[in-house]
Amino acid sequence: MRIRRLIILFLASTGFLVPFCFAAQAPAHFAADQPLSRTDQNSLIAHAQLLEKAQKGGIDLYFEGDSITRRWGAIDYPDLLANWNQNFYGWNAADFGWGADTIQNILWRLNTGELDNVHPKVIVLLAGTNNIGNKVIAGAEEEKIADVTKGLQAVIKTMREKAPEATIILMGIFPRNDNIAVLSIINRVNENLSKLADGKKIRYLNINDKLADGEGRLFDGMMNADKLHPAIKGYQVWADALKPIFYELLGPPAKEDHAPPPTGDPSAVRKATPQN
Repeated sequence: MRIRRLIILFLASTGFLVPFCFAAQAPAHFAADQPLSRTDQNSLIAHAQLLEKAQKGGIDLYFEGDSITRRWGAIDYPDLLANWNQNFYGWNAADFGWGADTIQNILWRLNTGELDNVHPKVIVLLAGTNNIGNKVIAGAEEEKIADVTKGLQAVIKTMREKAPEATIILMGIFPRNDNIAVLSIINRVNENLSKLADGKKIRYLNINDKLADGEGRLFDGMMNADKLHPAIKGYQVWADALKPIFYELLGPPAKEDHAPPPTGDPSAVRKATPQN
């Protein structure tokens, strides 16, 4: 595992990372239940960092997803990270989300070490909004709904194989208002996701009625100006829904936290570091 991480970091720094790992572009439709690597250097450097985080151990609470998940526990979003610590310190929580990831990309990361030998007690999964996107193609709605559902089933299957003792909290996809027309697709996918839960090892949690009204229009202050990514108020709504479940499954948070230090966007870190 360490050798793999060093190879990824070396190839990223030398510019050879893209041809090393699936340089070809994905086909126009690449099934959501098939793992697919990101090919940009920044994402694969981040993957190496997440592999290192996973190897450090001490993780009881594992968050997985795209940028909505990533930003909450990332060093390049200090206000959101402060909210993360305020809510989850003592539960040994670690954030494994990565920005712009599709379900396929998450599957690839899970299948290349990010959950190996971590043994979390609880996994929180929020994914799929990047597969849905903000455009509706007439006549393709049913195919997209089925594809996203099948992809998330594959993610859950992989998580169950790699962390069989963990309880998975499967989140309903959050409403997005960058195009109201996609809400019907989100709602249909969420309806499917609710049927994947068994109420024991897989639990479904939908907080959309606390983020938006009955028509899916976001309440004031819940999301950023992009109408996609939560603001602190939105993240706190999410935390308030999660914490009763964490108390049930993990007990009260401890006075000390043993999770690995948070990571962030490697490109943001580089930009913030003065160059000699």
